[in-house]
Amino acid sequence: MALKEHDLTDGQWAALQVAWGGCAYCGAGGMPLQKDCVLPISRGGSYELANVVPSCRSCNTSKCNYEVTSWMRRKKLDERDFLVRQAENNRKIATDAD
Repeated sequence: MALKEHDLTDGQWAALQVAWGGCAYCGAGGMPLQKDCVLPISRGGSYELANVVPSCRSCNTSKCNYEVTSWMRRKKLDERDFLVRQAENNRKIATDAD
């Protein structure tokens, strides 16, 4: 992990939490959210805007280092909605930072 470049800022993390309004995977809110790497660090991911989403503890633990879309299919979560929202949120946050 120390060899990877991690550039997610505190401001980006705060904006991600607001944009998602809860867990990016199941929608749960009203609890502390964890930073989850969509592409796990063990598979080449890093803590950067394009790869991090807010996740409830349950989803983060369940997903572990699985590939996100196959994990979402197994959990019967809407992967298409997730991927579209992730792209929209990341584009908005990146644009607002400019």
